[in-house]
Amino acid sequence: MSADAPVPVPTLRPEEREGLLTLLAAAARPLGDVVADFLARFPRERRLRVGATLCFLLEDKKMLHPTGRLIAFAILHQSYSSQPVNPYVPLLLDAACDETSDKSERAFVQLLLTSANGNNNNEVLQQSAVDYINGPDSASQALLPREQLEKQYCGNSVQPQPQASSFRSATVRCAIPDPDIPQSCANSSELSPPGGKQESASDDRESALAALLQEKSWGRLGPQWIRPTPPRLHILDGELQWLNPDNNHELLWDYSMCADTSRGAAIRDLIARALKGPLGPGQQEQVVIELAKDSKLVYHCGMTPQKLPDLVEHNPLIAVELLSKLMNSPDIAGYFDVLVHMEMSLHSMEVVNRLTTAVELPTGFVHEYISNCIQSCQNIKDKYMQNRLVRLVCVFLQSLIRNQIINVQDLFIEVQAFCIEFSRIREAAGLFRLLKSLE
Repeated sequence: MSADAPVPVPTLRPEEREGLLTLLAAAARPLGDVVADFLARFPRERRLRVGATLCFLLEDKKMLHPTGRLIAFAILHQSYSSQPVNPYVPLLLDAACDETSDKSERAFVQLLLTSANGNNNNEVLQQSAVDYINGPDSASQALLPREQLEKQYCGNSVQPQPQASSFRSATVRCAIPDPDIPQSCANSSELSPPGGKQESASDDRESALAALLQEKSWGRLGPQWIRPTPPRLHILDGELQWLNPDNNHELLWDYSMCADTSRGAAIRDLIARALKGPLGPGQQEQVVIELAKDSKLVYHCGMTPQKLPDLVEHNPLIAVELLSKLMNSPDIAGYFDVLVHMEMSLHSMEVVNRLTTAVELPTGFVHEYISNCIQSCQNIKDKYMQNRLVRLVCVFLQSLIRNQIINVQDLFIEVQAFCIEFSRIREAAGLFRLLKSLE
């Protein structure tokens, strides 16, 4: 069966994705506090989108840590606790009766359903997810059959029934488990103590979830509708006939398949160190030389857009070198987006300034970065830090204008207002005089 385009799923804003993943990782916080934080972060009109994201993450038991799954169930249940109808009741009932799930998870969901109007619900929400899994309550609780759960929870109230169409039942998930990941890592249920350092597998899991939720098509793939080919019309006299020339193409073998990727081991190690602290001059020179020898090594060094802020702050020159090599990559837009929205600093401006002289940057990116710098100066409260950042931005803008990197007329009004607002600073006054000389 051929597959059509993915069934769209409502996507979250970047700050919503970050906030949701932070809540799901709060294994040591009381569940009631996590739910209260969720209700404060997400307004009512955005909760259905967040709920759809949680349902997607709960479909596969390997995607979330066991503690994260308990937090997700608590959020889905408590988000509509004050409403007459909870749209996630069918999902909660299925999870409470899923015999393939851990007993602690089933007991937790059943406790939420059966104690909706009692004090036990408040007691379980006062515990953290780690405490509940490690505690004796989940092991001693008796599990109820589905019929009794439905009768006890729903009662006489009308609850939504799952609408399972034959078309949806034929869809498949867009996200599937990676067969190269060991089963022990995917199913690991070891809990780190509160405040302890997470294992590397947990870090990989969080990075994979963050990258997956950034995709715009992480829903389901549906079957293509059957569309019979229409019959051909008879050729009329005097009508031009369609010619189908015979093209005999030879097959070409891709010699890059199954290539040895160990050649990038040295540079991968250096990039990993560069993300944690400054490299020595010799190490920086080695990175530059290795990339100059083989420009494709940049795709095997383990770099992702999410790691760019750490690289910019610790090793801006290496960041410039990598971004220059990635200009033709389809992922370059993701790197630019991270660079625009990261916290403004001397190193980030240095990276952008060097890139403007090394490669041709998109005009929209440069304008957006300048606007973000101006807003950062206006929003900072500390006067000392504000004056320091204003000086840096003014010097940065003067460099761009003198090197003719930007057309000052495109940002004239915004930059002029910035200079007037901070006219007490010498560099801002100098930038204002430069603008007037270009009129």
